[in-house]
Amino acid sequence: MSFAATVYLGIGSNVDRERHVLAALNALSERYELFAVSSVYESESVGFDGSPFYNLVVGIRTGESIATLSRFLKGLEVENGRRPGMPKFSPRTLDLDILTYDDRVGVIDGVELPRGEILTNAFVLRPLAEIAPAVEHPQKNRTYQQLWAEYTGDQKLWPIPFSWQGRAISPRP
Repeated sequence: MSFAATVYLGIGSNVDRERHVLAALNALSERYELFAVSSVYESESVGFDGSPFYNLVVGIRTGESIATLSRFLKGLEVENGRRPGMPKFSPRTLDLDILTYDDRVGVIDGVELPRGEILTNAFVLRPLAEIAPAVEHPQKNRTYQQLWAEYTGDQKLWPIPFSWQGRAISPRP
């Protein structure tokens, strides 16, 4: 058996949101061991005036390197209509981000680990705290549950009903 890293990924979309989130979940589950899926949250766009986003976090296990995983995620974004080179703050068919890769720290293969957005964006921290409450942030020595409890930002987000592969992954309001 090969070494498998525990990785948390952020998934977001604000263009044909349900279709793109489902496409990401299907592709990820076909390629990786998908061991955790958070609720799907809706939130306002951050940094630009755009349609609301759907966001969630998933946990995968993979033997792939950070570079290989990153290339796959970028390819999956393009397959789902994302155009490379678009401004950072713009509508997205699909946005896939490596949040953590085991407890690795630093810029590795062009990927910032852990991703800075974990600490600043509720749409990343809340779903991460939901599926990995007892896991510690590799630099803060605080669990994601503790970090969420201490979060003071004013971003608003709310869980929305969402089903995947015949099961509800988000609660009914």
